[in-house]
Amino acid sequence: MPDLLLELRSEEIPARMQRKAAGDLRKMLTDGLVEAGLTYEAAREYWTPRRLALDIRGLTARSKDIREEIKGPATSAPEQAVQGFLRKAGLASIAEAHVHSDPKKGDFYVAHISKPGRAAEDIIAELVPGIIRSFPWPKSMRWGPASARPGSLRWVRPLQSIVCTFGPETEEPVVVDFDIDGIRSGNVTYGHRFHAPGEFTVRRFDDYVSKLEAAKVVLDAERRKEIILADARNLAFANGLDLVEDEGLLEEVSGLVEWPVVLMGEFEQDFLAIPPEVIRLTIRANQKCFVTRPQGAGEDLSNRFILVPNIEAKDGGKEIAHGNGKVVRARLSDALYFWKTDQGDLPDFGELKASAEKFGLDLKKPLDQRMARLDHLNVTFHAKLGTQGARVERIKRLAEELAPVVGADPALARRAALLAKADLQTEVVGEFPELQGAMGRKYALLEGEHPSVAAAAEEHYKPQGPSDRVPTDPVSVAVALADKLDTLTGFWAIDEKPTGSKDPFALRRAALGVVRILIENRVRLALTSIFAKAFANFAGGANQQSDLLAFFHDRLKVYLRDQGARHDLIDAVITPQSDDLLQIVRRVEALGSLLDGDDGRNLLAGTKRAANILAAEEKKKTLVAETVEPALFREDAEKSLFAAVNQAEKEAGQAIQNEDFSAAMLALSVLREPVDSFFERVLVNDEDQAVRANRLALLARIRAATDQVADFSKIAG
Repeated sequence: MPDLLLELRSEEIPARMQRKAAGDLRKMLTDGLVEAGLTYEAAREYWTPRRLALDIRGLTARSKDIREEIKGPATSAPEQAVQGFLRKAGLASIAEAHVHSDPKKGDFYVAHISKPGRAAEDIIAELVPGIIRSFPWPKSMRWGPASARPGSLRWVRPLQSIVCTFGPETEEPVVVDFDIDGIRSGNVTYGHRFHAPGEFTVRRFDDYVSKLEAAKVVLDAERRKEIILADARNLAFANGLDLVEDEGLLEEVSGLVEWPVVLMGEFEQDFLAIPPEVIRLTIRANQKCFVTRPQGAGEDLSNRFILVPNIEAKDGGKEIAHGNGKVVRARLSDALYFWKTDQGDLPDFGELKASAEKFGLDLKKPLDQRMARLDHLNVTFHAKLGTQGARVERIKRLAEELAPVVGADPALARRAALLAKADLQTEVVGEFPELQGAMGRKYALLEGEHPSVAAAAEEHYKPQGPSDRVPTDPVSVAVALADKLDTLTGFWAIDEKPTGSKDPFALRRAALGVVRILIENRVRLALTSIFAKAFANFAGGANQQSDLLAFFHDRLKVYLRDQGARHDLIDAVITPQSDDLLQIVRRVEALGSLLDGDDGRNLLAGTKRAANILAAEEKKKTLVAETVEPALFREDAEKSLFAAVNQAEKEAGQAIQNEDFSAAMLALSVLREPVDSFFERVLVNDEDQAVRANRLALLARIRAATDQVADFSKIAG
């Protein structure tokens, strides 16, 4: 079976686009080949900064001949229907159609379509130019004289050459010939920009990879990552250090080099006074370098860093490392200035007294000054939701309200809420927004805040995704809940809810964060009561409570399904009024345990049978007695079921009041035998109307007893 090699070589592709682009190329080409009637055994994509490549193995040499029949209208059909049939079948006239007969339907037209197979080379030569022209780059450009023409080729960076060879392993492959805007496909490519810029000819993939390697190009991005990581670890270890690993940076750096060379640079020890996070981000963002730490030193960093140039220098990389060190020192000088500035007084210190008095802030403390400035400058949170200062005031009140519920000191929760957003006015966060929260914690500890207050400055943003941890310190929990609930009630009040896939304010993430905080910390919270207090801050918010609660139910369902819970059990437990998420979870857990056993499964079957009979009779307007009258019982099975229902209903109701849902399920499970016995021995639809109405009332009691814990009609099985 023939193999296909495709390489699209260009100027440097941004690292963040490479992996997806290679995947898009594989999908577009393989989808096109299959649609054209070809099959293949395997396909894999590769990428470097200057090329996207595909290796497609076992591609059929020719598509199959196609013979099909397209059924048309009756021969008596109007002309409009006949013309539509001709267009669909691709016939020039009705004379090219055949007439078939059917004993029932009469005569009708049929088109016999025969399409001969095509050579794979012809299909590829047609597909690839179209893929190149329609390629979904996030950004693309035109270049050269041709760029002045409408419809000229666009690519992420100027496209320079195309390799496209096809053929079986035992024969010399052919070049699949096509041209796109003057770039003709061939079997010639080029190596490393500096080490091996000359051209060379390639035949098939294995030959291509080995010749690229000889020309100082490592084609496989995963292998480049392995080389960088192994060499960086070894170089750090040889210098008594540990590499601070960073998967995101490793991915980016592997997309910046075709021939990775790992070197070590350094900066002055004085810069280690800067927090490690700031050093790491400065070096990462500006120089794409890795930081190191002394072996066994915890979070402290060393003054050495790892860089990965794309060249083997004659001096062993000394000048490259020295040059990078100069740039790193300049950037760290800025970071050190920001760090020290944030610990001093603000230049507009004198203008902050009114805001300080309003919030009870201590202007002797730098972080308090930053919070006062956040209010003083009227920094906007959202055009319809007011300023950050107003928002902090709302979060403070809500955090105080929530503190007793989550076991936090209200005074600490209030203080933490006041300082939680203060670092937004610091120089470091202005330069590195991703450090918001982390810097708030550091600055709070520097000015002597309670550790829980400092922790809340960072942790109130959490969780920021499904894999992020939730805060556990009660003060952090109170502020995190207040922050997210204020956001949600605010946007619901102004009717800016998520729609479809659009969620510009990350409201789904905020609601899921509330769900995870409550459940994973086992916090009981009546959401409707806290909604009422939060919505009181916004005009017109009160009528949005039920809609917001339904939104939380949806997020809870997503969370529980991810945890492995059955969707039907969740639906059986949740009602539109359910506002205690932890209680819902406990009910689902208890219901799942009940249904895992034979008693539960048989009770479910019996309960559903009772509910179905009852529903059918209610639909027919059959009389159902308001209460069960024991005097009308004719069978022992009725008496046993009545006694069991009374006992189960009482015990389950008491267990629910005690919030012991396992006990409630256990109380219901004893109904299994009397329900089974009832249906075996008793005919519900007795000829005596009074007896029938009484027995239907008994079924209604079964439904009422089980409805205390769940709507069994929504459970599958």
